Amino acid sequence: MDTVRFFEVATQSFEVLGVASMVLGFVFAFVLAGRAWKRTSDGAQAFKTLRESLGGAILLGLELLVAADIVKTVTSTPSLTDAAVLGVIVLIRTVLSLSIQIEIEGVAPWKKALVTGPQVLARAARKPLPPEPNPGR
Repeated sequence: MDTVRFFEVATQSFEVLGVASMVLGFVFAFVLAGRAWKRTSDGAQAFKTLRESLGGAILLGLELLVAADIVKTVTSTPSLTDAAVLGVIVLIRTVLSLSIQIEIEGVAPWKKALVTGPQVLARAARKPLPPEPNPGR
């Protein structure tokens, strides 16, 4: 197999994996949400589970599709048009990924430490220390 054909197959594989991860993630997200609803009888919890798992599947699919676009552009004949198209595609998918991540987590990634940091410290401060071993016994 020559290198051109190899990279075509690699690109197509990334594209298929990206779409498949979104489709399978969609089904899996609904299964998880149904189980959460059955287990807790709480529609809000089931909806949250659905949003988080579906968002994660979409994020994974977008990352795989970006990888396919990068492989396709890097292995094609170099042109300024192809590089510009790749830049626009990556920019759009990055904005989509960031907005989905903010929607799932409720906070921007660069502000996450400000929100979760104090909570982690507060939990650590409330957690009792394990008993110290007594060597004299």
